[in-house]
Amino acid sequence: MPTESTRSAMPYARLMLMLLLAPALLWLLGLIVLPHVELGILSLRARVAPRVYEASLAQYRTFIEEPLYWHTFVRTALMSILATAVTLVMAFPIAWTIAKLARGRNKSMLFVLCLIPFWVSETVRTLGWMILLRESGVLPQLLVWLGLSPAPIEMLYHDATILVGLVYTSMLFMVIPLISALESLDDSLIEAAYDLGGNGWSILRQIVIPHAAPGIVAGCIVVFMLTLGNYLTPTLLGGKNSQWFTEQIYTQFITRFNWEQGAAFGFLLLGLSTAIVWAGLRLSGQKFGEVMQRS
Repeated sequence: MPTESTRSAMPYARLMLMLLLAPALLWLLGLIVLPHVELGILSLRARVAPRVYEASLAQYRTFIEEPLYWHTFVRTALMSILATAVTLVMAFPIAWTIAKLARGRNKSMLFVLCLIPFWVSETVRTLGWMILLRESGVLPQLLVWLGLSPAPIEMLYHDATILVGLVYTSMLFMVIPLISALESLDDSLIEAAYDLGGNGWSILRQIVIPHAAPGIVAGCIVVFMLTLGNYLTPTLLGGKNSQWFTEQIYTQFITRFNWEQGAAFGFLLLGLSTAIVWAGLRLSGQKFGEVMQRS
């Protein structure tokens, strides 16, 4: 039973907790909740005259009726899923090496090597890829010098180039949750599996991947959302024909000054990311709270 002094201290503890949470709650309300409410209102109205609006679903009908919009929407979703999968496949061996194979100074050095590209902005990193891959860039000239190509090849403005840029931009956000998950894996479990006749594939499938599942899901969620909402990398590496949905949102807001249509597109993108994240959690059997502890 709580004592009298404990009861009297409880309101004070609640007050302190609310004061500690106040900055985060204000940030959440002012920068996330209110802007989304405003975007929702914008997306559900149509301009009928200067400064005159009425409730309407016209913005969403425009999305359905215009093939360019929903084609770009589907393409962005598929490319984002593909980029997330490629990032996971590439990041897993890196995270395993750092978490389980490297020791001491080598472990720290490998982790710093993963961090180095993120010491500069995304703009600089993307421009670096453009310098490497453009027709007069380093890589096409190297292929000519090695005799592998008769003339410089334009490597920019292709889907593969966009994919490379997205994977490169998102790699760290997959590696860190995987390292966190794999470091807690007891090495004795793997040794026991080998002693019982297990091979590398069965151990990976039955022990390593189930143990690292929260880290895998956390990394995939973060990478997918970053990729889906990326504007700079697809635009610079894919050019005007990148057909990325965030470019459509930018066009509606900035170029056409059609904020209602841009808001509808933004909500459609939010709904897509929410649906795919929910489906991923359901398929993996993970809970959102547990996954976010790994991210």
